[in-house]
Amino acid sequence: MRAIVKKIGATKKRPSPASGTTGTAIELPEGMWERIARKAYELWEQRGRQEGNQLRDWLDAEEIVMEEIHEARE
Repeated sequence: MRAIVKKIGATKKRPSPASGTTGTAIELPEGMWERIARKAYELWEQRGRQEGNQLRDWLDAEEIVMEEIHEARE
């Protein structure tokens, strides 16, 4: 998990999605990848640093971060 978080956090430039193509990554606001990566790392630590749940940790982190943003805008 740490290797994934470090790799994601170390990458500064994100590829822009091809217009009209499905299955491509969307461009997130500045700092969003890093925020999700930090939250995924926190979840990994809270779950006892269990390997094999990287996708689950990432998706849960996305959901938490998006909810925090949504609540902050209300």
